[in-house]
Amino acid sequence: MSDEVKTICCIGAGYVGGPTMAVIADKCRYLKVIVVDLNKDKIDSWNNEDLTKLPVYEPGLKDLIKRCRGKNLFFSTKIQQSIAESDMVFISVNTPTKQTGLGAGEASDLKYIESSARSIAEFATGNTIVVEKSTIPVKTAEVIKTILISSQKGLEKNSTKSFTVLSSPEFLAEGTAIDDLMNPSRVLIGGDSKTSINALVNIYKNWVSEEKIIKTNIWSSELSKLTANAFLAQRVSSINSISALCEKTGADIREVAKAVGMDYRIGRHFLKSGPGFGGSCFKKDILNLVYICKLYGLKEVANYWEEVLKINRWQQNRLTTIIVKKLFGTVTSKKIGILGFAFKANTNDTRESPAIKICSNLLIDGARLSIYDPKVKFDEICNNLKDLNNANGNSFKVEDFISMASSYEELANNSDAILILTEWDEFKKIEWSKIAKLMRKPSWIFDCRDIIDINDFKESDLNIWKLGFGSNVDNLK
Repeated sequence: MSDEVKTICCIGAGYVGGPTMAVIADKCRYLKVIVVDLNKDKIDSWNNEDLTKLPVYEPGLKDLIKRCRGKNLFFSTKIQQSIAESDMVFISVNTPTKQTGLGAGEASDLKYIESSARSIAEFATGNTIVVEKSTIPVKTAEVIKTILISSQKGLEKNSTKSFTVLSSPEFLAEGTAIDDLMNPSRVLIGGDSKTSINALVNIYKNWVSEEKIIKTNIWSSELSKLTANAFLAQRVSSINSISALCEKTGADIREVAKAVGMDYRIGRHFLKSGPGFGGSCFKKDILNLVYICKLYGLKEVANYWEEVLKINRWQQNRLTTIIVKKLFGTVTSKKIGILGFAFKANTNDTRESPAIKICSNLLIDGARLSIYDPKVKFDEICNNLKDLNNANGNSFKVEDFISMASSYEELANNSDAILILTEWDEFKKIEWSKIAKLMRKPSWIFDCRDIIDINDFKESDLNIWKLGFGSNVDNLK
């Protein structure tokens, strides 16, 4: 098998596939890169001349699309044709947690992986390198290999069709994905074919130094991705548990995090308290790890990782309880402004966002929400909260209790409280003295992202509550 690759196909035009292929196309102009998806609306969005309407928001992505689209980067629904002409096929499809059947609630649902593998088996021609790019459980490569090998049975002996499977998991943080791709901390490639591994290495070498490219066996590569996300999520849950202790003892979580983070064995990253971790990977990957541990009889290990998820849920419920208590024990019919619905800044991704649980809790308690997020649309928010329609009876419609604010003034007008749930930079520039005049009295700001400086509010009419801040509100007035 030759290690020369001329055409790449990526199955899946989402948060991983789109940005990853855009960077590869930009750095490897000699390659033809095709991103395919069954979702025509998504492909149409990628092809839209208005670059503000791309389905994925990432700083720097628009520039890449502008430079490469139509030249060596293409978005298409022609899956069969694209696979057939490609030397290398990436699988970047969704792997959600199973909702029913064996492993429900923990194991990953591999139906899209299986479907992709079957399409590759059917339509690929010649020697094809298949690269796992999705976040997947350990031993997924075995599933793909089985499907590909089975497809070769019954082929004519002179058939030139053959496959090798590699694992090259993504290590992207939404909001910084383009920089993560351009300047990766490491690139991991797992496989048992030296020729195929070298073919992928030769692509990455166009902009990544070889010392950052790690070669492993395929199982180590798959487990490394789950483990990395589990460790990062663990840090978030750990610091959030300490933030609650800070509030009780008079400590300041920022000072604690700084002191702890200066220990080189720990480091400063992922030590910022907040409403909890979100996104498509952390929860799903920990659940996957729990399932695998249980499968191999490692009950105590499974219990350990489950606690990380429990702390995350507890943090969101804890914040809701604090809000209700500060608002005299009830939020019924009260207007509450929500600043930020995406799970973090610089992304339009709402998957597993802490805002979903916190907003759901407030709506169940009877609140009316006014929401502002720079990149998340009203329909997306309603879709994330749609389960409440059934939970509260047929007469309850989420749309009747939430609205999208077009400005900070609209959000604040007659509101009893404002919650800061996403750390968008623009929230740091809000003129709170003006906002205070529009809110009902007494009015509250719940800063869950350390956006505001309490010292700026000592002369205002606002009551401030900051996550993990020991002195907290009562001592400021």
